[in-house]
Amino acid sequence: MKTVIFLLFVAFLHAATINSLALGNNPGDNQTDNPAENQTDNPDKLVVLWTSDDPYVAERVAFMFTHAAKTAGWFSEVTLIIWGPSAKLAAENIKVQDKLKAMQKDGVVIEACIVCANAYGVTDILKNMDFVVKGMGSPLTGYLKSGAKVLTF
Repeated sequence: MKTVIFLLFVAFLHAATINSLALGNNPGDNQTDNPAENQTDNPDKLVVLWTSDDPYVAERVAFMFTHAAKTAGWFSEVTLIIWGPSAKLAAENIKVQDKLKAMQKDGVVIEACIVCANAYGVTDILKNMDFVVKGMGSPLTGYLKSGAKVLTF
């Protein structure tokens, strides 16, 4: 029950900050508040929405498929979105960090929800790992509308 309440709280915070982020309150974020303008049609794009704080789900499911999808050429573009409890795991677990950096080195784009990162107090850690940390409501909506394949773990 606590998890459900927390996720609802994060969703509320995320929705409340989307407009301010889209209006330029997040320097360096050139996304508009119109998801259709943010993404182009790309059915050869994979977006993995990683939400779990379970390291086994991360290592043995989400990361394994995401990394292989890029390195094996199953998709031309692969993006991993750090969302919710996964932000804390990414910031605190060295093994997870090493795997994320390896995926990034191999061409996987790693983005993180700034509202989620702020909620866990890990924004600076994720930014220092060279991940794109920004409001993700509009970009995720754009991915969903663009024809990209979106998986959630």
